[in-house]
Amino acid sequence: MRARAEVAVTGIVQGVGFRPFIFKLATRHGLVGFARNMGDAGVQVVVEGEMGAIEKFIDSIRTERPPLSRIDEIEVAWKSPTDEFTIFQVVPSERAGLGLPSVVPPDLALCDDCLREMLDPSDRRYLYPFITCVNCGPRFTIIEELPYDRPRTSMKSFPLCADCLREYQEPSDRRYHAEPTCCPACGPRMQLHDAGGERIESPKPLREAARLLDEGNILAIKGIGGIHIAARTTDDEVLKRLRGAFNRPQQPFAVMSKDLETVRTFARVNQAEVELLTSYRWPIVVLERLPNCELSELVAPGLDSVGVMLPYSGIHHLILRHGREPAYVMTSANLPGLPMLTDNAEALAKLRDAVDYLLLHDRAIVNRCDDSVVKVVDGGPSFLRRSRGWVPEPIKLAFKGGAKVVALGAELNVTASALVGDRCFVSQHIGDTTKVETIEYLQAAVKRLMCLLNLDRVDVVAHDLHPYYSTTRVAPRMAEELKAKAVAVQHHHAHLCSLMAEHGLGELVGIAADGVGYGSDGTIWGGEVLIADLKSFERVGGLMKQPMPGGDLATRFPARMVAGMLWQVLTPAEVERALKDFCTNGFRHGELELRVVLRQLERNLNVFWTSSCGRALDAVACLLGVCSERTYEGEPAIKLEAAANGGDADRWKLEPTLKNVDGVSVIDTSQLLVGVLDALRNGVPRRHIAAAAQRAMAEGLAEVAIEAASRSGISAVGGSGGVFYNRAMTLSVRRLVEGAGLKFFAHELLPPGDGGISVGQAIAAARAVE
Repeated sequence: MRARAEVAVTGIVQGVGFRPFIFKLATRHGLVGFARNMGDAGVQVVVEGEMGAIEKFIDSIRTERPPLSRIDEIEVAWKSPTDEFTIFQVVPSERAGLGLPSVVPPDLALCDDCLREMLDPSDRRYLYPFITCVNCGPRFTIIEELPYDRPRTSMKSFPLCADCLREYQEPSDRRYHAEPTCCPACGPRMQLHDAGGERIESPKPLREAARLLDEGNILAIKGIGGIHIAARTTDDEVLKRLRGAFNRPQQPFAVMSKDLETVRTFARVNQAEVELLTSYRWPIVVLERLPNCELSELVAPGLDSVGVMLPYSGIHHLILRHGREPAYVMTSANLPGLPMLTDNAEALAKLRDAVDYLLLHDRAIVNRCDDSVVKVVDGGPSFLRRSRGWVPEPIKLAFKGGAKVVALGAELNVTASALVGDRCFVSQHIGDTTKVETIEYLQAAVKRLMCLLNLDRVDVVAHDLHPYYSTTRVAPRMAEELKAKAVAVQHHHAHLCSLMAEHGLGELVGIAADGVGYGSDGTIWGGEVLIADLKSFERVGGLMKQPMPGGDLATRFPARMVAGMLWQVLTPAEVERALKDFCTNGFRHGELELRVVLRQLERNLNVFWTSSCGRALDAVACLLGVCSERTYEGEPAIKLEAAANGGDADRWKLEPTLKNVDGVSVIDTSQLLVGVLDALRNGVPRRHIAAAAQRAMAEGLAEVAIEAASRSGISAVGGSGGVFYNRAMTLSVRRLVEGAGLKFFAHELLPPGDGGISVGQAIAAARAVE
């Protein structure tokens, strides 16, 4: 019996070869009709033929889908055939939508087929860096609006030549409806400039760029989602100059190496890390650096690790193919806290005093997108930054929310999220919203995300509870523009909501451990144990509140935290002696500043209070001489983890001291710090002390969580916040929790840090207005 089926497919189905796949599938089953992209990123398919053949066709859509696609829903409406079709074809896109949320795919790393063609002297795209096909290349970074077709991308400036058009229209070709496809005759071109902006004529600008890098020059290189700064990794003088030019005295640089074999000459790589490095997403992966390797210590000062990525575009492949270094620094072109540069004119104006040359191209970057950063923690991937390669893929939720929500994140490492039904769409990495340029970028990214989702309005704009965050100030204005309600969400509750969303949980006992979060009592939290569901929470324990003399100065100079924490349990003379013995580098103005800090504590002047786990770890790092000034987010704690690598936590007995304060169970971090001080004075090697301190703090939090789970009857315990990037601490918490017969949950799809908090904000805010 003949029939007609009108099929709506949603998920990641535009820009991943889905229409060519449907064409071949329909032809194979003897069906006629059409397929077309729709304005909300879905694909509409109408087929006529034998009912049995149509049913097999629909089944095959799921079972044989293109590898880079993702199918969320297939809706089928059966109708009587009209016999209006004689063939099956891909027809022009429709601006209207299917009424179901879908999304364009993320940018995809260069595929093996395109790489082989690019390196084949007989191929017409030989050494052409913008080679691409339906299985690879830019997507999110070039799209202006939906549906995803060439005229609505930045490739509209490059009309297809006759050869490329023939491939684009041929159903059997790998470039059939590959929107970014191009060749040397019709596509973007690279151009080399000196620091003054003058063009340098070169028939092979990428080969010339590699030569300039090997000679010790610093280059700005425009890639897929933004502009990188590149330099040698084996030359201390080059790296010193680079750090000075971009005001990054200690921040670790990511590096790019040509292949896994070369990576293994300077880093250890396990199987999980290999799979991440070589996936089509190709993120930066944090690896353990080999001792005495060729890379300079200045690549990642004070750390035992290095962030590594493999080349993911033709531009990168060709530069590294011509270069001689084992790896090159490949870091974002921006000053700390500011968005990465993407525009040629802006780069030429702003980088003239910071770089020696600029390698740019003439394709516009529509959506800025930093590289993703992943670290394997406790055997699984943990995002430090979820951006290129994943954005704008949504997080699929186990429940469907009623309200549509936009969430703006916290203050640092910000992302935005849009909650629509049972999907939460997370933006690319935005960054530090204390800067005007970055808060403007956030607002633009939200508008772009809403545009890609066909959202012209939302019900709620969610933001952090902290009254002084820029995102908190922006939220009411944005809510007014969108005729929505602004809803504040407590920072650590949002962390735990994002974790529950990942795992489909309705409640859990959560450990929220990070650097800073505004508490519901008006103090700074950061080492909390909460009993939480998606709507509310109860604080049942955590770390003891500690004084921060000088407020924010104590976050930059952790010797102040050492003073405050020891002040709780030692005499003023004992505190002064400890600071003079071990923390003199932590006071910029020497003994005078030290005495001022002690007077602040004595008189309780300009002293704030925090239960932050990050600040407690900073104090340990400072006391051990690991880090006396924080120059980038999380620096003391990150260096403490590196210092603890190879340490034996059993070499010095440090155990958490728990006590009841105001009806909740707290860990006495002052006593823990005294234990660190005693170990130092007993000559225990620093790596063992660092390992013992980390374990004691983790075990203390785990014990409080286990106690709360036992009282509440909740079997799920989870960890969220930046502290859960720490491998040893995460493993310690898991070991105790699972040893108590409970289930432990950690992040897998979102960053444990503030890069994932917007998802939790969106969910909590949606529940709050139900």
